[in-house]
Amino acid sequence: MSRVSLPHEAKAGPTKPEVRAVLLSKLDLGPTDHFTEVGSCTGAVTVEAARRAGRVTALERKPERLETTRKNLSANDVNGVKFREAEAPDGLPDDADVLFLGGSRNYETVLDHAVETGIDRVVMNVSRLEIAGAAAEAFRERDLLDEIVQFQVSHGYDLAGATSFDSDNPVYMLVGGTGEVAADGGTQ
Repeated sequence: MSRVSLPHEAKAGPTKPEVRAVLLSKLDLGPTDHFTEVGSCTGAVTVEAARRAGRVTALERKPERLETTRKNLSANDVNGVKFREAEAPDGLPDDADVLFLGGSRNYETVLDHAVETGIDRVVMNVSRLEIAGAAAEAFRERDLLDEIVQFQVSHGYDLAGATSFDSDNPVYMLVGGTGEVAADGGTQ
């Protein structure tokens, strides 16, 4: 995974590098995919997706965060991303193949849009347990859920000449979509 530079900050985010690594494997982006991100914020995921997908749409409801996305994409020499300042589901394209929800706002109507437009792959990251449970139910109700992955990353630091660890918040990753899942985990 190539490095992502994020010189411009936003109040929320960014998605941590270890989480992005798992996320990218679940998104399984290819050169013909149209990737759409709901809640682009710092642009960390947007940068990674733009390096893999044929087309990328970044949706962000807050203008200052959308500007942060733009600046961080520029800092990474990433071009060609279509930016939309809107609150999802408004602004979502009808021709996306892959959808990532970086936040939980309006996720049920976003999932409805995914079903209506036949999005192949949908991934949602959640850090709060109660939202993860409700989102899992929403994925199930729409017949979108393939798997839920929960993981936590810890980083070592020196403590009195030995290694101790600081833990990041756990992440719940809901993975699914309207496409059929192949035996190798990709879509058919």
